[in-house]
Amino acid sequence: MEPVTISTTQLRASIYRVLDEVLETGRPVEVERKGRRVRIIAVDPPGRLERLRRRPLLVDCDPQEIVHLDWSGEWRP
Repeated sequence: MEPVTISTTQLRASIYRVLDEVLETGRPVEVERKGRRVRIIAVDPPGRLERLRRRPLLVDCDPQEIVHLDWSGEWRP
């Protein structure tokens, strides 16, 4: 994952938001100061499933209805 680069001024203005974003996404942030960079990374980055965004309105029915659908009439060997 490519790191995001910000300035020290941007970090100072929103340090808690930057830290929360690193922890939530696992994406590192590089802070540039005097031509040099410091990287902020999460020690325990979230797994792939934890990074997925929730989409509560994606399924517009009872999920149990989808589990018990009979597709045998559609399947062609």
